[in-house]
Amino acid sequence: MPVPEDRRLTEIESRLHREDPQFARAFADGRPRRPREYRYHRAWLLLAVALGALATGMFLAHGLLIAAGLVFAGVAGELFDPHRRERGTRSPPRES
Repeated sequence: MPVPEDRRLTEIESRLHREDPQFARAFADGRPRRPREYRYHRAWLLLAVALGALATGMFLAHGLLIAAGLVFAGVAGELFDPHRRERGTRSPPRES
């Protein structure tokens, strides 16, 4: 391998260690695990809370609990997107 490719691989390795040290450590040990963007523990927990609030709100006929359950379900749905940080903002750029 030529030297520039070695340097590029070293840069990729150092970026991986910086962004997700647990994944890099597990990969080096030979026991790979999912990268950080594909771990959904918090999203599943928030979705369970959201569905509980929604069901409780429907059972008690309480509009605020129903609305909170729907909002939390939407937030949990957003957490399931692995590329949410790459999209940036949704607002159009400002014109000077």
